[in-house]
Amino acid sequence: MAEEIITSTNAETATDHEYNASEIQVLKGLEAVRKRPGMYIGSTGERGLHHLVYEIVDNAIDEALAGYCDHIEVKILKDNIIQVTDNGRGIPVDIQADTGLPAVTVVYTILHAGGKFGGGGYKVSGGLHGVGASVVNALSEWLEVRVHKEGKVYEMKFSRGKVTQPMQVVGDTDRHGTEVVFKPDPEMFEITEYSYDTLHTRMREEAFLNAGLKIHTIDERPGREQEDTMHYAGGIREFVSFLNQSKDPVHPDVVYMAGQKDDAMAEGAFQYNDGYSENIVSFANNVHTPEGGMHEEGFKRALTTVLNNYGKKMKILKDDDKVSGEDCREGIACVISVKLTEAQFEGQTKAKLGNSEIRTLVNNIVTDKLSEYLEENPAVGRAILDKALMANRAREAARKARESIRRKTALGGAAMPDKLRDCNEVNPELTELYIVEGDSAGGSATQGRDSRFQAILPLWGKMLNVEKARADKVYGNDKLTPVITALGAGIGDDFDLEKLRYHKVIIMADADVDGSHIRTLLLTFFFRFMRPLIEYGYVYAAVPPLFKLSRGKTTRLAFSEEERDAISAELRGDNPNAKVDISRFKGLGEMNPHELWETTMDPERRTLKRIELDDAVRADQTFTVLMGEKVEPRKEFIERNAKYAVNLDY
Repeated sequence: MAEEIITSTNAETATDHEYNASEIQVLKGLEAVRKRPGMYIGSTGERGLHHLVYEIVDNAIDEALAGYCDHIEVKILKDNIIQVTDNGRGIPVDIQADTGLPAVTVVYTILHAGGKFGGGGYKVSGGLHGVGASVVNALSEWLEVRVHKEGKVYEMKFSRGKVTQPMQVVGDTDRHGTEVVFKPDPEMFEITEYSYDTLHTRMREEAFLNAGLKIHTIDERPGREQEDTMHYAGGIREFVSFLNQSKDPVHPDVVYMAGQKDDAMAEGAFQYNDGYSENIVSFANNVHTPEGGMHEEGFKRALTTVLNNYGKKMKILKDDDKVSGEDCREGIACVISVKLTEAQFEGQTKAKLGNSEIRTLVNNIVTDKLSEYLEENPAVGRAILDKALMANRAREAARKARESIRRKTALGGAAMPDKLRDCNEVNPELTELYIVEGDSAGGSATQGRDSRFQAILPLWGKMLNVEKARADKVYGNDKLTPVITALGAGIGDDFDLEKLRYHKVIIMADADVDGSHIRTLLLTFFFRFMRPLIEYGYVYAAVPPLFKLSRGKTTRLAFSEEERDAISAELRGDNPNAKVDISRFKGLGEMNPHELWETTMDPERRTLKRIELDDAVRADQTFTVLMGEKVEPRKEFIERNAKYAVNLDY
């Protein structure tokens, strides 16, 4: 059955004519990329660095969508060089009419050039901006592309977007496809070190979304050798099982629905678990849409309608009873994937899908297929509705608690927590809130801070683990309420970034096990109930120093043992026997106000680590594993990551 799905999907997206230079259209030149790289790849940090690989892989995936490619290989070579190989048709090498250049030259040197504008080369593709390959080229120290096509190997070489070797035939071949090798330009990126885990996670996602496509990731860097092959015949069904692997499912089978209309097709799969949070992951043309869009909207509407109708029909819901959308989605793990010709993404980052016709398509598929499924599987229907009704009762209790918080907050400053030491500045863009562990550190932080723009909120006692608690337990919790009130932006569905009182929320905890635990509990709470706080980059972790080193009048701080040893050697200089005084900071509570300001709070000298949400799926899993009920996955996670334990706090 699974094999049938991919075959029929590819049949719908396949193109039946030759892919050649006439399909490549030129829209604009390439100069701007190196001046403003962030506009094209989001950032020049770690995220942007990995984005280069995704752009090249996306081109190979487009070949898979068109029905011509079933194997992609992504390698990290020595010195963080990337090699991406596919067995598609190979980039066209004939002359492109508008420019008089070989099509491969056009694709890699001219912005907004590609086979995706005219509708002929590809019916369906993720990259509709046509910027991918040329942007990667512009931001690479060097790039080489080899095209295996019609028995010949064609090669071109570039440096920082400029041609260094025009296209030429360099050999014969018995295969077809494209091979791209590039080295990111250190002049353009703050970091040039690739994370195998980040690439592997993204490639696994792509393999789930394209049933039958095999993706092979390899790390060949000395001392880090590893590889994985991803190949999922069950497609998004297996993706849902993967999302639920650390949770207990409420019903045994993953529910799968698919359908199509004209050039658009949609598929969805879900399974409920015994947790309390919803996890809907959506994609359009294989591009992850973290902000959802019309496909998610269509699914949510249909799910709520079907479950309410089914509940009334089976007499599980009384005449006036109704379960809300939120109740219906509690504990759901769901993947929605749509493929369409003219995908309208909102923004270059493609975070949200805007095609309204997709909402109707998804709505109709879910309404028809799910109604049918529940008729045939009444036990599953009963289990889902029972869960929704329990969620409904808990939500009512949460609403009352929330109303109580809202009433208190409406009083403004008077309702602020007793322990909050607020700042004088009222413009949230200029203010920062330090959430500190315990009263002693809170006292030092209050004395050491700059009260003009720094507010301090001490936390004390054991904090609630929200991973194991329903929403009604979170509202009104005496440890969390001060945080909710101080931030002033509400919680859950009521959360409003506009009302946030501080644009830097800094978690300041010790660099030990207890500090890590508090940090993880807080981050779990933010992730589950105030996710935009993390998504928009307002959450930071303060990085306190571990060591103070002094020789004579020179004093330096070290944030790790490696740094301590390096600074120590530096201070000794030419005299290996010179005495360097090394003292270890016991904890934030042990520091006097002056030390705390100098090391951890002074904007000129402190080290802050922004908490970023690169991958909501991975974050969801990590929180479930670390903070959930199951011991075995947590044990495995700790063992697997033990070698990184020294850097856990940073």
